[in-house]
Amino acid sequence: MTQVAKVIPLHAGTRRSQGRLPDGASAHPSTMPPVPDERSDAFAEDIRQALIGYATGTAEFVRRRVTGDYEVDDFGYDPHFADHVIMPLLRPLFDKWFRVEVRGIENIPADGRALVVANHAGTLPVDALMTSVAVRDHAGRPLRMLAADLAFDLPVVGTVARKAGHTLACHPDAERLLRDDQVVAVFPEGYKGLGKPFKERYKLQRFGRGGFVSAALKTDAPIVPCSIVGSEEIYPNIADLTSLARLLGLPYFPITPLFPALGPLGAVPLPSKWYIEFGTPIATDIHDDAAADDPMVLFEVTDHVRETIQQTLYKLLTRRRNVFLG
Repeated sequence: MTQVAKVIPLHAGTRRSQGRLPDGASAHPSTMPPVPDERSDAFAEDIRQALIGYATGTAEFVRRRVTGDYEVDDFGYDPHFADHVIMPLLRPLFDKWFRVEVRGIENIPADGRALVVANHAGTLPVDALMTSVAVRDHAGRPLRMLAADLAFDLPVVGTVARKAGHTLACHPDAERLLRDDQVVAVFPEGYKGLGKPFKERYKLQRFGRGGFVSAALKTDAPIVPCSIVGSEEIYPNIADLTSLARLLGLPYFPITPLFPALGPLGAVPLPSKWYIEFGTPIATDIHDDAAADDPMVLFEVTDHVRETIQQTLYKLLTRRRNVFLG
């Protein structure tokens, strides 16, 4: 129990014994005995509880993996693995490194289907991973991303991507996930956006032929435009070695200020300040069934989504005072 000391003022004529200091103590502030800091005790207790929670969670995770007490869906998505392995690895990047600010999260439905359409940039698809953290932690829902074939051709990466909830960026998979009332994400710029030169940053590339719009129209899924600022600066792409890219079977081989000059150290992303904003959903159930196969409707909706994202990017950029400080 904490004891509260009664302070007695020293007036003229007060006996010296009433103002006596503890043995060995001096009246000079620098030599006063240390006072216990309750905040330090509270911090230490928080650390202790966190370590206990981590140990308990790890033990529970191992138990469930050993006993097979977890589920995997037809696409290979393993929610238990995603929540206890993937997300804990990504959150430090999200919270501490990029300091991501999320806006408009209320535009992600609490239940039911939705198609999140976002800009894509940054040389490596880190923006997709940070968007998945934003939706999982702020909306409480897993984000099922449509990824390029290359992601599933790579050893280890393909398996992890499946377990994290990613699947091929094709019409059948997109429609099936939406009919299952999932929140699905697509990055229509693809490699054109991801590997574009730094001088073209925040200028959206072509959005393809509107395949994502067709999937949304066929399933009456609302389209949620998503604008991401910050990803363009993590690996500034100043050159592309196309001949080496062809040799390695890659869509591009980027040269950044740090890679490959610094070797593996050059693969560390720069700590830019990020903003992820989810815009007002665009309704698709206002169109009839034939709209999904109408090139004009697909073009109009695609252009509307693209323009919405582009204008939001410009707005976010005007608010950002510094690339790294925000």
